[in-house]
Amino acid sequence: MSAERLPLHRAAWVVARRDFVAILFSRAFIFFLLGPLFPITIGALAGGIGNRVESGAAQAQIGIAMQGVDVDRMLAARESLAPHLGPGMPQMVELKRLGPGETFDADAVLERREGNLGGVLTGTPTAPELTTTPERQWWTGPIALVAATAERAAPSAYPEVAVHKVGASGASDARARMRTAQSGQIILFLLTILLAGMVLSNLVEEKANKIIEILAAAIPMDAVFLGKLFAMLAISLVGIAVWATVIGGFMGMSGFEGAFGGAVKLSDLPQPGVGWPLFLTLGIAYFAMAYLLLGSIFLAVGSLAKTVREVQTLSMPVTMLQVFLFLFATLAVTDQGGILEFSAMAFPFSSPFAMIARAAQEAAIWPHLVALGWQAIWVALSIRFGAALFRKRVMQSGPQGAKRNRGLKTLVSSAFSNRSKAVL
Repeated sequence: MSAERLPLHRAAWVVARRDFVAILFSRAFIFFLLGPLFPITIGALAGGIGNRVESGAAQAQIGIAMQGVDVDRMLAARESLAPHLGPGMPQMVELKRLGPGETFDADAVLERREGNLGGVLTGTPTAPELTTTPERQWWTGPIALVAATAERAAPSAYPEVAVHKVGASGASDARARMRTAQSGQIILFLLTILLAGMVLSNLVEEKANKIIEILAAAIPMDAVFLGKLFAMLAISLVGIAVWATVIGGFMGMSGFEGAFGGAVKLSDLPQPGVGWPLFLTLGIAYFAMAYLLLGSIFLAVGSLAKTVREVQTLSMPVTMLQVFLFLFATLAVTDQGGILEFSAMAFPFSSPFAMIARAAQEAAIWPHLVALGWQAIWVALSIRFGAALFRKRVMQSGPQGAKRNRGLKTLVSSAFSNRSKAVL
């Protein structure tokens, strides 16, 4: 008596439905939904602390070592110019009042690295001399203006500039779209890395519990591969939908804007080039492509491992390679229309990140249709290669793989034989 196996697509659907329902209605799914809350909270706290540390850090100062009268004139000129130049005017402090004919060793003072001195200004207002590090050579411009003001060679009165504010400009739109492009890349990368790991954890668990062997005795291994991959993609999309709904609900509340001093407003979000509806749709499509590409590799890697430690060791190079590809796609944003951007769009594993950035910056739609078709081809190839490796290696992953396979086949044959005898 022999049992007829299900077709590949139906068997894959059975595995996908089984995994999807088992994970969706498990307690672990609740912790999965809460998982991003911790890095977001830590990131927000770290950002707030970083801003406070940066604002509290002392600004680099220029120490003045001149004749007493010149020190007073330079400091007075600096104070008169500071309201007009704002952050472009460096801090100046009195370092030493020199006597007639006295010299000052500025190099020795800076080499001691005392205080917050970034440079030392010596000489006279008519011939100032700045001693500083190369990255602060831009101080020569403000110092020249201060010295000219001290010598009354600069304008003593400055006209009031009337400012007419507009909603946007070409420069502001380009900068806003650049922020949207970078944010889209970061979110897409984090979601892909965070959620693709579920495939490995699920596979390792079922290998440890011998569930893979039971499935292999009943359905083709290619169906197990496809079912698990697309089940994890569906679970990931459910998680993204829940997170998006919660975040959208908070942002839509009037109290949410007031709680942050009006810093978060839906109307203030930078508009992407293709518009928000299509941008979000493309984001989902590119996430699915990136997830299937990375997930198929993770499943293939998981089939090579015998233990959880080996899974972590083998998956680390894949993760690091994905980080480098993400950095490559991020760098390509700065080369819009150049060879770097086209290379990032053509390489399949960086293409989703490069194209989501292009969707934020350009209004053209046809490149995304071409890119999605190109990525779909590579997804099919990746799944085919991963499934072949999965089929070949997953049943041989244990130390007694061959014996376990023979024992499993004997067990299944014995079960069918006993059932036939019972019928007779």
